[in-house]
Amino acid sequence: MTKNRNGQIHRVTKETDVMVRLNLDGKGQCNVETGIAFLDHMLQQIASHGLIDLEIKAKGDTHIDDHHTNEDVGIALGQALSQALGDRSGINRFGHFAAPLDEALVQITLDCSGRPHLSYLLEIPTERIGSYDTELVKEFFVAVVNNSGLTLHIHQLSGTNSHHIVEACFKAFARTLRMASEFDSRRKGSVPSSKGLLEQAGLQNQT
Repeated sequence: MTKNRNGQIHRVTKETDVMVRLNLDGKGQCNVETGIAFLDHMLQQIASHGLIDLEIKAKGDTHIDDHHTNEDVGIALGQALSQALGDRSGINRFGHFAAPLDEALVQITLDCSGRPHLSYLLEIPTERIGSYDTELVKEFFVAVVNNSGLTLHIHQLSGTNSHHIVEACFKAFARTLRMASEFDSRRKGSVPSSKGLLEQAGLQNQT
């Protein structure tokens, strides 16, 4: 089985310039600068709890708002994840984790299916966390899912503090991704599908 599964994406538009490098088999090293402080904090959770080495540099039109940068970071991260996962042979494929943060509890269920789907059931009570628009949490995960080929279910079980809810979500996502993307020793490198094939993001296949 191939170790040190890496992804690297450089996405440039008229609105943003985003570079993502990641190693799925890392140690949680993180170097991110997106120009959005709260997003940086959440990306650090992905690296730390997913044991993903993550480097992200982003510049965008944050003088307008954070929407384009937030979305394009999600797009580039999703593409880098798809690249690193490759044909997804030998992995567990499925993952499930519930992360608590004080009163908040968020459950994530994930399938590295090659079929993008997001079920998003967070109820964030405030419109902003600091200067970060909490509507952008969903937009970030939409972008990640559509560009990584993940089936992702996000379910808030409890929580009243916006920061706690969102951070628990990112921590649960990190642990679930780690679980799903790690190798299954019993599978011996075979593709975890009864059809023998999982497509990378952007390709259509029913498994």
